[in-house]
Order: sequence, then C-alpha cells, then structure tokens
Amino acid sequence: MRRPRRNHSAVFKAKVALAAIKGNQTLAQLAECFDVHPNQIAQWKAELQRAAEVFASATDKREQGPDIKSLHAKIG
Repeated sequence: MRRPRRNHSAVFKAKVALAAIKGNQTLAQLAECFDVHPNQIAQWKAELQRAAEVFASATDKREQGPDIKSLHAKIG
C-alpha cells in the first residue's frame, strides 16, 4: 500500500534548503535526516537560490537585448 501524499510547510522547505546550501552534509544524508527524497531537496535548494531575484533592481531584471545599432550596421 502506498504512503499518502505529504504536504510540507514553507518553513520546513526553507529549513531543508538552507541546510542543503550550507553543504555540511550530502543530499543523501539530508534526505535521510529529513525523510524526503534527495531530488526534492535539490529542487527546494534551486528555488531558494533563485530567491535572489526578488531583491534585484529594475536594471538587473531587465534582459539585455541585442544591440540595435550593430544589427542595423550589418544590414546596411
């Protein structure tokens, strides 16, 4: 019989992701400690690392598009 689906709180996810970012233990060790799959820990870690985008300034968020002047120079 399958185990029912578990829902983890945001606090728990953050705690696990911070432990993964610290790097004191491997993902396998963290998975055993927190009773979650290592792939799930890697996913939460990646989400936490993308959180820096929240604090980025408007110029940082704006994507650098192609240089219009150089493209017009190639055309003629």
